[in-house]
Amino acid sequence: MAPPLSGMMISVKAKNLAKHARAAAASKAQPVRVLIADSGPLQSQLLARALKSRRDFQVSAVAQKTTALDAFLQTNRADVALIAGSNPPDFGLLRWLRIAHPNVASVLLAEDNDRELVINALRAGARGIFLFAQEPFRMLCKCISCVARGEMWLNNTQTKYVAEALSEVPTLRVVNSNGRSLLTAREEQVVALVADGLSNRQVAGELGLSEHTIKKYLLRIFDKVGISSRVELVLYAMAHGSNRPAEWMPGNA
Repeated sequence: MAPPLSGMMISVKAKNLAKHARAAAASKAQPVRVLIADSGPLQSQLLARALKSRRDFQVSAVAQKTTALDAFLQTNRADVALIAGSNPPDFGLLRWLRIAHPNVASVLLAEDNDRELVINALRAGARGIFLFAQEPFRMLCKCISCVARGEMWLNNTQTKYVAEALSEVPTLRVVNSNGRSLLTAREEQVVALVADGLSNRQVAGELGLSEHTIKKYLLRIFDKVGISSRVELVLYAMAHGSNRPAEWMPGNA
């Protein structure tokens, strides 16, 4: 005779609860491995001592240099790297860490909510930005645990900066020796949309022009900039572009 359905449901539920309990116990048994990379040895020692007081963290510290980080990570594992101490921050170090050790989540310890710093740090690969001088130590511990789980750590102001950056489009600023722009407003719009990955037909649709007109614009832009292809134009825009709010785009020539 088959067991009652209710009995089966209780059995499955009990197994699931046991599974979650084992997973929770395993996570508690494995502390988060934190690596501190600080240009100031005194601050690094103080921070390491404070974090070591927490049972859920396993803490190491190295100099804030690519060579020191690499030497440590070649033979040791880390879940979270705290990057601190340099002003301005070393974004190249963040980029290297993201590429060379993608499993290590980096957190930049910053002094304030500088917009450019926030955007550049996130572009370089930071998973969190923590205001070390303004937030309590318990929040730093929460930040570390958060990014170790694969989440991001940003405050409201930093999140606002990200939203604003996402609503901006690249433009190409080409000026002559007198500082005057060599591209018209419409040509800058075309560059922005091409750099955003749109085809000639899509650019034409966005700007309310014909595809033939867009081709003519591109040829003029190529001639002014001294390039010969869309790929070169995109690369040039990335290297020499600035940003404008997205509302600048629609049909305003």
